[in-house]
Amino acid sequence: MPAPTPLTNTGDDAERLRTTAGFVREQDTSVLLSRVLPGLDGPELRALTDQCRFAHAAVLVFPPDEQTLRADLTACGLSVDAQAQPSVVVRERLAARHRRTPEDLDVRILRPLVRGPSGERRAVEVFALTVPPGSGLAGIAAEERRLDHEAHLAFDVARPDPLVLRGLLAGFARHGATADGGGYNPHEDGTVFYFTVPAETKTPYRRVELYASGDHRDVLTEHLRQADAPHPAERLLWLLTGAWTTQALAACARLRLPEALNLRTGVDCSELARAVGADPQSLTTLLRYLAMLGVVSEDTDGFRLTEVGALLHTEVPGSMRPLALMYGGPFYQSFAQLTHTVRTGEPGFDHLYGRNHFDHFADDPELATLFDQSMVSSAAMFDALLAHPVLTSAATAPGRPRTVVDIAGGTGELLGRILTAHPTLNGILLERPQVVAAARTHLAATDAGERCAYRAGDFADVPPDGDVYLLSRVLHDWDDDRCRSILRHCADAMPPHADLLVVERLLPAAAAVPSLATAWDLHMMCNTGGRERTAEHYARLLEGHGLELVGHTPLALGAHALHVRKS
Repeated sequence: MPAPTPLTNTGDDAERLRTTAGFVREQDTSVLLSRVLPGLDGPELRALTDQCRFAHAAVLVFPPDEQTLRADLTACGLSVDAQAQPSVVVRERLAARHRRTPEDLDVRILRPLVRGPSGERRAVEVFALTVPPGSGLAGIAAEERRLDHEAHLAFDVARPDPLVLRGLLAGFARHGATADGGGYNPHEDGTVFYFTVPAETKTPYRRVELYASGDHRDVLTEHLRQADAPHPAERLLWLLTGAWTTQALAACARLRLPEALNLRTGVDCSELARAVGADPQSLTTLLRYLAMLGVVSEDTDGFRLTEVGALLHTEVPGSMRPLALMYGGPFYQSFAQLTHTVRTGEPGFDHLYGRNHFDHFADDPELATLFDQSMVSSAAMFDALLAHPVLTSAATAPGRPRTVVDIAGGTGELLGRILTAHPTLNGILLERPQVVAAARTHLAATDAGERCAYRAGDFADVPPDGDVYLLSRVLHDWDDDRCRSILRHCADAMPPHADLLVVERLLPAAAAVPSLATAWDLHMMCNTGGRERTAEHYARLLEGHGLELVGHTPLALGAHALHVRKS
């Protein structure tokens, strides 16, 4: 792989175009991603490479007219048949940077085709700010050539659904990239997300674009919020209102606002208040706050639901309503005891309620059901797990049917998905007696029910002779000593050929890196006495039980699948 060609700040537009085209022709997506984000490697690099591909490099040029621009393109061997289209995003960025009105700036975009090293279709994205002689825009051109603000690399997102987009944005942020704007271009129905890459990047580019076809303004709003750097006092005020956000989401769920709204058309607030039994003025205040969060949006005819808000609807697949009620209910109350937890090491939940949350929920069937439902709310993290090589190998192994043992598998959401995706597999679900009944009911309604057996018990009752064992979001509930005990029971039950898949969120190496695992680490400490861990920490826990960590693969929602075998 040739080293990246350095950018040039020459005033010769043709030379700038030629340099950019040469760069685009040379690059391999996986290698380029590893250069853009140093430290990105292994499974996460493979996952990012699967989700996005290098598409183009961008350059901003300053022709006096379109005829000159096309002549420069031709001189570089770049041909474009299509008409240049307006570039909304770059025009607005230039206007803001140079304190001009957007209407003063005629910015067009062209994408001449080039071929990558394997013949793949790529482009040079050419932004052209027309600078007619005597227009007064020469100063802008000189400044932009010097600083190359708009020069960037772009990766197209292969499957641009909101979950994938949020995962990609979080992955870039986790490796030091910072949000740097973006926008929706209605002329081509595409959404762009810009990042400034880390200072140690190994390419001459300092900005990266993720391009997602379609309208993803809900996700974009979250991204742009990250790009705005408020005054420290303002930032702290926003942080201090986090409890308000939790309760606003919980109130939205309790009032069943998502069921009274829809994704397509707005609903008048008075009509909405009648539907959910609320005071119209108070409901309007709540809705405006929810609109700021991106849970609803306000149209001319009222309020409509966003894709984020739809996840609080009771009936949608993967509904997160139970999670909102848990976090706005018992866990909200126990988090008020966080100072006690930090001072004493005792979980705030135990301090508030007098016992651990498993025992507390066991005596309250309604709360226990809500907790079990809340665990299903994050089931989107299981989607990629279904294709894990351990499961596909077990499903296609010759001879007798293989058995998957789900330890503390809740109501069977994960096991049911696995057995449905792999009809040749059988299952055993181990759970507390009061949960087994709910699991039977849940799985009996699926095609997997006839292939699943049930065991009522605790971790000392792990069934022997399975082929694949699952510990999904179990170890993070416990301290290290209890985890070692659980893993010892697993090792004692597992045959030599068996695999163990552990699904957990992994803490990042650096504390300041945004991560769901860091947030859940605080939650587990305060509410269960458990914790999130790094991959290295899990590897140490496995030692001494004849188990070893083979590797780990990223899943959705910040989770990873850790592959464990007997050593």
